[in-house]
Amino acid sequence: MNEQATSVPTALTAISRLIQASLHKQGGWMPFDRFMALALYAPGLGYYSAGQQQIGRMPHGGSDFVTAPEISPYFGQALANSMREALKHSHTDTVYEFGAGNGSLALQLLNALGDAVQHYTIIDVSGSLRERQAQTLQPHAHKVTWLDALPDQLQGVVVGNEVLDAMPVRLLHRVNKVWQERGVVWREDTQAFDWQDQATTDTPPFEVEGTQDYVCEVHAQAEAFVRSLAERLTQGAMFFIDYGFPAHEYYHPQRHMGTLMCHQGHLSDTDPLSQVGFKDITTHVNFTGVALAAQEMGMQVLGYTSQAHFLLNSGLLPLLENASVSERSMAQKLIQDHEMGELFKVIAVGPDEWTPMGFVQADRTHRL
Repeated sequence: MNEQATSVPTALTAISRLIQASLHKQGGWMPFDRFMALALYAPGLGYYSAGQQQIGRMPHGGSDFVTAPEISPYFGQALANSMREALKHSHTDTVYEFGAGNGSLALQLLNALGDAVQHYTIIDVSGSLRERQAQTLQPHAHKVTWLDALPDQLQGVVVGNEVLDAMPVRLLHRVNKVWQERGVVWREDTQAFDWQDQATTDTPPFEVEGTQDYVCEVHAQAEAFVRSLAERLTQGAMFFIDYGFPAHEYYHPQRHMGTLMCHQGHLSDTDPLSQVGFKDITTHVNFTGVALAAQEMGMQVLGYTSQAHFLLNSGLLPLLENASVSERSMAQKLIQDHEMGELFKVIAVGPDEWTPMGFVQADRTHRL
């Protein structure tokens, strides 16, 4: 684990007090998903709503992590090829992006899609990010709108890059063969948040073999989000890109510490209870859960594969023919196994059965 020595911003006390007050109302204990929601999204105080910069290539700019669109613009260009195909297949001209960050992916998609997209709708909970997105997307201002909530109906192509991993999760902890729910308390003696387990009748969605102590996440909110989108999507497709595994890998006996991870200053740690509100909290995605949630609402799984195979199938290499050496080097990070190529996956779902170009080779739907 890499830990970053950094000063604690004074505003930390504000979000700490907010969470403490919520803890008091709930009897001194709260489930981790509630804690994570406050730490990330509490209005004006949470990590994604307090106005700080999260995304960037290097820490000296104040960022904490980098995403694929910042690594290489060819990410959005290749993705646009699959999205253009989905727009044509569904006879739609609208794109919905969730969690648009600083707008880099939206700009890449709008530039590449051209007239194939007439309406680009961003749904983002962060007002400060919305301002940055508006600046980035000024050349396409006539096409871009923002919404605070889901529309009643979706007709078009939905895209979410590293959205599901930031949705609050519950934590389950198996101790002496008994499952408990892991939550958060406040310790007056140490003036810090701490873990505390409570009895539960819940178990993970996939049986974890063995009897050893084991911590894992349950993605109820992300799966509810997918169900809500699937319920509203009448024409089009949904593409989600994120790091994660199918359930049989996610809940593997060897993954006994779960996948919970924090990011700050381009370093990672596994302690979400420190520097609350000033670092990202994420988990890997259970893609089997995503697929089942969509299917419950009548969606078809159109494909599931690694980011590398998806981008290659979507025409990444022809896009690089005239790229410089440095541009090709950065684009390689998108598909190399030891970078993003294998850890990141892409899943697509839609109301009718067909195979998008991103999954024509090396589709792994059968492994979900």
